[in-house]
Amino acid sequence: MVIYVRMIAEMLVIAIFIYFVSGRLMGSKVNFTKRILSVVLGIVLTTFVYWYSYLRYTEFMDDAFATMLTDTSTVIWIGSMLMISMLFYLILELFDPIELGDRGERITNRKFIWKRLRSRWRRQKRLSKVLEIAVKNGISSTLKYARHRENNRELAVAFRRTLEEAGGVFIKFGQVLSTRTDLFAPVFIEELSQLQQNVKALPKEQVTEILRKSMTQPIEEVFSKLEKEPLASASIGQIHRGVLRKTNEEVIIKMQRPEVSAIMRDDLDILVEFAEWVSSKSTWAQNIGFRELAVGFANGLREEIDFEIEMRNMIQVSNALEDSKNQVKIPKVYREYSNSTIIVMQYFQGRSISKGDAVFRHFTVEPKKFGRTVLFSFLEQMLFSGIFHADPHPGNIFIDETDGQPILLDFGSVGRLTAPQQEALNHFIIGIQQNDASIVHDAVRKLVENGEKLDGAKFEQAIGEILLKISYVDRIPTAELIHSLFDVTREFGLAFYPSVGIALRSLISLDSTLHTIDPKFDMFTEAKSFAKEYKTSVLKKPFKQPLATKERIEEELVLILPEVAKLPKRIDQLIRRVEGGKIILHHDVFSDKHNSGFVMQLFSRFVLLMSGITFGFISAALLAIAQFIDTVYAIYLNTAAYGGLFLCVILLVRLSIQAIRDMKRSNQYK
Repeated sequence: MVIYVRMIAEMLVIAIFIYFVSGRLMGSKVNFTKRILSVVLGIVLTTFVYWYSYLRYTEFMDDAFATMLTDTSTVIWIGSMLMISMLFYLILELFDPIELGDRGERITNRKFIWKRLRSRWRRQKRLSKVLEIAVKNGISSTLKYARHRENNRELAVAFRRTLEEAGGVFIKFGQVLSTRTDLFAPVFIEELSQLQQNVKALPKEQVTEILRKSMTQPIEEVFSKLEKEPLASASIGQIHRGVLRKTNEEVIIKMQRPEVSAIMRDDLDILVEFAEWVSSKSTWAQNIGFRELAVGFANGLREEIDFEIEMRNMIQVSNALEDSKNQVKIPKVYREYSNSTIIVMQYFQGRSISKGDAVFRHFTVEPKKFGRTVLFSFLEQMLFSGIFHADPHPGNIFIDETDGQPILLDFGSVGRLTAPQQEALNHFIIGIQQNDASIVHDAVRKLVENGEKLDGAKFEQAIGEILLKISYVDRIPTAELIHSLFDVTREFGLAFYPSVGIALRSLISLDSTLHTIDPKFDMFTEAKSFAKEYKTSVLKKPFKQPLATKERIEEELVLILPEVAKLPKRIDQLIRRVEGGKIILHHDVFSDKHNSGFVMQLFSRFVLLMSGITFGFISAALLAIAQFIDTVYAIYLNTAAYGGLFLCVILLVRLSIQAIRDMKRSNQYK
């Protein structure tokens, strides 16, 4: 009994030793769960091999085990245990799908391996079902033989039926794709527009239960009145009307469905895998970036189900338009009652503009004036605030019953443009209105990635041809224009920045909405009026707000004057250097900390790789030489050779683990 206790104690000591040594040899950011599992597997495997090949042949096995730490074979056993544990860790790292951040941290939730296996089994089952639906509807065969997407109604019907039967997130994805007229032919848009998602409202008892669990205060203390029947119900959540007890204000309560996070998390992963499968079947799907569309949709929907993000968007746009001349209404958010699953916001009595002229007649509102207010507000958001409502379809724009002003709703999706992008987009709109290819060309080059590598003359010629197609018409066809721009940038191997792509697609949606308001509305002609009004207001601002202008000038002077004071001295030093012939132009790639760090890391890993290979070659040579030596000195050669092979394996395993972890460091969902 004592012998077995001592055996267990010695094995435990060896396991702890292997655990710490293997962690040090493999590097930092080693996952605890995989490390424990690899050590256990390594010890079990090597102990079995050690017993099977050596211990079972000893006459006194217990005594042999008790004195094993002094045995040469035991040293080899422990070394093998260390190497096998590291190899097991390498295998676990290789097959672990968890994505890592820039510092090696796990981006996805930290789940135990059995939970991940269960989740993966559920996902695979769901994916198999979706692929079965796709094959049944003939999508694989139609993709294979589809050559002309413009005329392939069979493919469009199969695609629509597949998404419809898959349900849930897939229907929502199809609804989003139905707005992408820049990528899909009219036959696809027609089919995808038929997708409807019938969502049942939550039972009244469940509504009360969700509110009680989600709110930090008792609902009886927050609301004096709460309507259990929803005003609207969707796949992510539903909307209820209520009255705040404290202020007696009417509010809207937007609440998230309880199961939505788990369902969407799994279904979004499956959607991306389905998109990869479709892309593998079709060159056409690859060319339009079908997988990238699914990834972008998944990332956007993940943000949409976090109501904290929507609240922040509403507050940001509202603050940006606080002093705007173009008055639109954005619901006030009551942060003290809201969280990531519930938004309590201001209630406006109004109706959607989706019915068009009938709504404007009902409220006696002039459509063109209303449309101009909406357009000017969106242009102000895009071109000067930098944050804008990215989904301006008619269902998200209402008319206030009290004063006829526009109301903007649903800020789950917003776009953000940097200052250079705002300026370039402004020039783009001016160039379109003036029909000037050179202005549009210069603007587009600033709106695309890697625009500096572009053949300017050919690209400007292509832009000019696009403008000729829309010249001498009563109204500039916005959708056709922007779709042509997407096509021509793709032909030149370019792509708009994601934020710019969102802005351009928002302009298409906005143009369609403006035509719902007034069929004769010309967005680019009215945009010219906006530009004139804005320039006039900018020129008048110093005279309207002299005190604020004076303070601004003083702030700028405080920053500029110290540098101006140094100019004479710097000019004198420059002249002296020129006269002395000491001016040297020098560009050092290592001056950038990120670049130098990357090169040094690459060089250090190359040195380790070469060291490992060298140890391997030398050890192999020593083993070969030892075979021809019959003296006792062959033992030393064998020992040195095995030691070198041991170091070789450790170095190569360490480098392999680091390489795998580097491949997982990505900011894009995969």
